[in-house]
Amino acid sequence: MSEGKPSGVRAFGLVWLGQLISLIGSGLTSFALGVWVFQTTGSVTQFAGIAFFGALPGLIVAPMAGVVVDRLDRRTVMLWTNLISGLRTLAVAALVWTGHLQVWHIYVAVAVASVVRTFHLPAYIAATTLLVPKKHLARASGMTQFGQAAADTLAPFLAGLLVTLVRIEGVLLIDFSTFLFAIITLALVRIPRPAARAAGGRRSMWREAVYGWHFIRDRSGLRGLLSYFAMLNLILSMVSVLIIPLVLSSTNAKVLGQVLMISSAGLLAGSILMSITGGPKKRIHGVLGFGLLLGIGLAVAGLRPNPWLIAAGLFVTMFGAPVINGASQAIWQTKVPPELQGRVFAVRRMLAQFTAPLGHLAAGPLADRVFGPLMLPGGALAGSVGLVLGVGKGRGIALLFISLAILPMLASLWGYAQPQLRRVEEDLPDAIGD
Repeated sequence: MSEGKPSGVRAFGLVWLGQLISLIGSGLTSFALGVWVFQTTGSVTQFAGIAFFGALPGLIVAPMAGVVVDRLDRRTVMLWTNLISGLRTLAVAALVWTGHLQVWHIYVAVAVASVVRTFHLPAYIAATTLLVPKKHLARASGMTQFGQAAADTLAPFLAGLLVTLVRIEGVLLIDFSTFLFAIITLALVRIPRPAARAAGGRRSMWREAVYGWHFIRDRSGLRGLLSYFAMLNLILSMVSVLIIPLVLSSTNAKVLGQVLMISSAGLLAGSILMSITGGPKKRIHGVLGFGLLLGIGLAVAGLRPNPWLIAAGLFVTMFGAPVINGASQAIWQTKVPPELQGRVFAVRRMLAQFTAPLGHLAAGPLADRVFGPLMLPGGALAGSVGLVLGVGKGRGIALLFISLAILPMLASLWGYAQPQLRRVEEDLPDAIGD
């Protein structure tokens, strides 16, 4: 690689910009394809299939993806994943142009995206560790989350406009161009390779994948952090399913859009806070302390059937999420040797996120069959809890929100009571220098 290429913080800034543009482009495509499936089929089940095929394949291949990331140059992995993503988008565009696009094509496309993302994300995080000084890792994590938050906020709005102006084919071409931009930014930078581990030599891919789990298993503080995030992902996956029915039970679609915009503003604000300040100096306070705040926000959202109270609670919840994620990410980047980060982070992602599909599946039945009947007129809790939360349509979801809110509060208190988690930064030696 050319010595004239940017490295270090300058390189990270260029890579971050490319990934930001690419994320927004991917968000455009995801929104447009989701609208196409629902408008074409009218089926909520087929629409939900996009989320299923967009999550499960990546979780399955995660351990092997981590091994590949550690064996290869991280920049090379990111270049290939962006190229494959761009070709996938181009293939979908060709199906649209020829009039042959079917729902199963979209399922295949999102499954490919899920697998590619599973290779890309550990490479991106591990590359960040090599480019950014240790003291700025939390700020860098805040910047990466700002990119995702910006995509989540801007993409639906932009896609809604673009679909009417340039149709779905135009949206797909715009997405393809954003992948090209990301590839160009990667080609312009130099990302150093971590030093190879001297002991043990190269083992089979399976043994190296399992080693990612062994590394976490042997460090109780990281195990506790992983368990904490598995719980948070379970809760937030259920909340993501329940927000829309909770708001629509007391108002209309126009107000729903405003509530979701306020919620996204909280996510952006938290990301900006992490990008500027890096969060609390002791990062575990950013995880556990803001976990308490997240629970409080969920509880506020469930108190009354008032859309602006719900919006305020969701703003607080989403504001805390980037701080929690950014502080945790910085802990992992600091404590895991760079040459192991691919496989460790891939296993970490798989174990922390396996609860999300469970939350998606459980949210509906819990709301409809358990909590909903309790809060209807004449329900078992209508004369007690109903006096505080209200009775009727949607108040069972509100009760479920408050029940879920208790879990991160208790988990945060539990975390502070566990020395191995509370002192994870002090007890585990740093794996990277200053």
